[in-house]
Amino acid sequence: MSLHTYRADGPGLPVVLLHGFPLDHRMWDAVADQLTADRAVHAVDLPGTPGNATDLPEPALEASADAVAEVLRAAGIDRAVVAGLSMGGYVALALLERHPDLVAGLALVDTKSTADPPEARANRLRIAAQVEESGSVDAVRPMASSLVGESTRSSRPAVAVQVGEWIDQQEPAGVAWSQRAMAARPDRSDVLRAFAGPVVVVVGDEDTVTPVEAAEHLVATAPQAQLVVVPRAGHLSSVEQPADVAAALANLAQAADSA
Repeated sequence: MSLHTYRADGPGLPVVLLHGFPLDHRMWDAVADQLTADRAVHAVDLPGTPGNATDLPEPALEASADAVAEVLRAAGIDRAVVAGLSMGGYVALALLERHPDLVAGLALVDTKSTADPPEARANRLRIAAQVEESGSVDAVRPMASSLVGESTRSSRPAVAVQVGEWIDQQEPAGVAWSQRAMAARPDRSDVLRAFAGPVVVVVGDEDTVTPVEAAEHLVATAPQAQLVVVPRAGHLSSVEQPADVAAALANLAQAADSA
C-alpha cells in the first residue's frame, strides 16, 4: 500500500484521508491543499488501486483496514484523525472496529454505516464479474458523471472529465476486488455508536448515492456527531467543493486535539 504525504509534520494530530471507489488518493488533493499548516496530512491508496492490485487477499474491507493500520504504524503514526469518503468511510469504520487506538477523530464523508441491501450487493458482484471478464473498467466508467452533482455537471463539466480520467487509470482486477469487498461488508452502525471521540458527517446536498438521509442516519447513530451539508455538491464533495470539506475536517481535527 502507498502512503502519500501532503504535509509531513505539525503540532496537531495528523489527518489521514481514505479515498472512494473507483478512485485513489488524488480525489483528496484539493482538500489537502486547503487544510491549515498546523498538522501532518496523509492519504492512503487502498488495496486495489494502481500499484496495489496484485497479490490481493480475499476481498474484505477488513483487509483494507488492517493494511491502513500497518502502513500508518510503519510511518510512526499511532493516532490520527481519519476521514473516509464513500468506500473510504467503510474502511474508516472497519479501522475503528479493528484498530480503535489509531482513531482520535472520525470524518464520514458521503458514506454510510449500513451494509448493502441484497439488490445492491448483487449489482456489485455483477459489475465485478463484468470488469474481470472484459479486462477493462468500462463498466464503472459512467460513474464519472453520476458521482458528481447536477450543479457540478452543468457549471463545471471539467470536473467530471477529471474524475473519468482517474477512473480510466484504475486496474480492472482492483476494481473487481473493491466491489466484492464492499459487497461483503457488514453493518457497522454499532461501531460508530460506541465511538466516544469527535465525529463529523459531511454530505453533498446533491448526493444521490449516499444522500442526506444516509448522513442523518449517521448523526442519529453517533449523537455527538456534527452534520455538515455541502451545497452544490454530489457524492464527491471533496472534489466538487474542497474548501467546505477542508473546513469541516479542520474543525474536527481541532476538536480531536483537545479531546
